[in-house]
Amino acid sequence: MGIEEKIKDIEEEIQKTPYNKATSHHIGKLKAKLSKLKEESLQRSSGGSKGQGFHVKKSGDATVVLVGFPSVGKSTLLNNITNAESKVGAYQFTTLDIVPGVMEHKNAKIQIFDIPGIITGASSGKGRGKEILSVARTADLILVVLDTFNPQHIDVILKELRAIGIRPNERPPDVTVKRKKLGGVKVSSTCKLTHLDEKTIRSILNEYGYINADVLFRDDVTMDQFIDVLDRNKSYVPMLILLNKVDLVDEAYIEELKKYIPEFIPISADKNTNIDELKDIIFDNLDLVRVYLKPQGRKADMEDPLVIKKGSTVIDACGKLHREFVKNFRHAKVWGTSVKFPGQKVGPDHVLEDEDVLRVILKK
Repeated sequence: MGIEEKIKDIEEEIQKTPYNKATSHHIGKLKAKLSKLKEESLQRSSGGSKGQGFHVKKSGDATVVLVGFPSVGKSTLLNNITNAESKVGAYQFTTLDIVPGVMEHKNAKIQIFDIPGIITGASSGKGRGKEILSVARTADLILVVLDTFNPQHIDVILKELRAIGIRPNERPPDVTVKRKKLGGVKVSSTCKLTHLDEKTIRSILNEYGYINADVLFRDDVTMDQFIDVLDRNKSYVPMLILLNKVDLVDEAYIEELKKYIPEFIPISADKNTNIDELKDIIFDNLDLVRVYLKPQGRKADMEDPLVIKKGSTVIDACGKLHREFVKNFRHAKVWGTSVKFPGQKVGPDHVLEDEDVLRVILKK
């Protein structure tokens, strides 16, 4: 029996099994088996590279991926917000390969990929869907582009993203699992677990080959979230929903859609509606920090900042400048909101904030 047949059989058994306290451990075991088989299927289809079928060279300060059905206006949007020239046509499957562009905004160079329009069943391999969607696994932000007249496509897109191992707008569950040589399984938690009992936890662990382990729950996770933790291969990527072609509908229609999709950004790529606001929103959701560099004895360069991820330390900034800065680092001086006074001396682990000024002092 092939992998796809095994997947289908387990999915059918899960659907047939009534969910209650007595069956939860059995369902947990089935779901764990299913998750492992799906990952095996994904790796096989992509030559063991977890779906990276398209060769995509990442550059710039962050990466954004446009995801949507064919003909929703992704190519037009890409052309409006970047220097790319993606082929635009009012018919399906205009973009047959991944088109990269760079959006320069607030001194950041943000790489934006327009991936071919996905279709129902993409995560199962239809239309090279696995390779296409896998590009989104390593993105810093996913922009889902919906056609105003087909908002129901969001359900398909979310399903396909989840099937490829992406968890949009979720944070990784706070659960630690540590293998040990002896002593069996010990389960502890800092919160009440309302979705899992110990029998189910042990059943799922057993499926993943954990005979002896310490498990600590700091979150009240579901069965599926616990399986995600054990899979160790899920991508937790922030996501924004864009509703394109709003120039073709009235305000009442938009308000009615809010009942179905509570949060979306209305745009018109064709008429340039809300495009400048969208650039700001993209920048804000990437959690980027601009740091201005001050060479010794000279004024800070306030024109061309170093762009780093929020939460980055002084030594992270040094690593982005040059490896010699890391190797010969002595200390640094910082002016800005991250320090108590201007020019404060800081060490390598000091966390920088937006628009800080940094001077790095190297060993002689």
